[in-house]
Amino acid sequence: MIKWFLIFTMMSIYSYAQSAEEIAKKAFLSISGYEGSDAVMTMVLKSAKGVQNKRRLHVLRKEGNSGDKSYIEFLYPKDIKGTKLLSYEVIGADDKQWLYLPELKRIKRISSRNKSGSFVASEFSYEDISSVNYKNYTYKSEVKETIKNGKKYFEITRIPVDKHSGYSKQTIWIDKQNYLIRFGEYYDKHEKLLKKVSFTEYKKVDDIWRVIVIDIFNVQNHKSSKLILEKEKIHQNIANNDVSKRALQ
Repeated sequence: MIKWFLIFTMMSIYSYAQSAEEIAKKAFLSISGYEGSDAVMTMVLKSAKGVQNKRRLHVLRKEGNSGDKSYIEFLYPKDIKGTKLLSYEVIGADDKQWLYLPELKRIKRISSRNKSGSFVASEFSYEDISSVNYKNYTYKSEVKETIKNGKKYFEITRIPVDKHSGYSKQTIWIDKQNYLIRFGEYYDKHEKLLKKVSFTEYKKVDDIWRVIVIDIFNVQNHKSSKLILEKEKIHQNIANNDVSKRALQ
């Protein structure tokens, strides 16, 4: 009797066990459904010696079934004012990105091989800016359950589908209570730790979680960058022209 009870219990636990992809999907859905977003953000860059520089950005984002579209324009400081980045996320394939440089008055296509490059001298890469969908990764089968600072997390490892990704893998920690990604460790092509990422603050708007502060630290060059959401309107009707190559000019 005890034997059959133990077997039944183990089968029940196994049947309710979630895969890494299922957990990642729930994490993605927790921040989805905003339709269109109009936001102003501040980016803070810190050098290895602690010197800080601030930048201000206007960001439009539009959800889509085949991937999100985003438009970023720098408002401050003067030396990068008017610089713009347009990103088209392509689920399961290479994203499409274009950069507008006001001093040259021309649009430059960001090639797939350059997406691991620094986004305007920050520790965010072009890849970090555009790829958010869980379908852009494959997942290692093992799901660990860990405790950090007294909270329980799912620990999963994902591998970018894009063969030109600057990362060999990413380990992320997802809050078991609300399925929000809280921490991440990103590894370079040589499988050495490159960046530590913290999603330090979220806010719930209309039952949708919005990330307020993202901190990223490059463990190899000791530089860091912080992205802070200052204000945002969601459920906005973002026109296709607002997130098009025409908008760059």
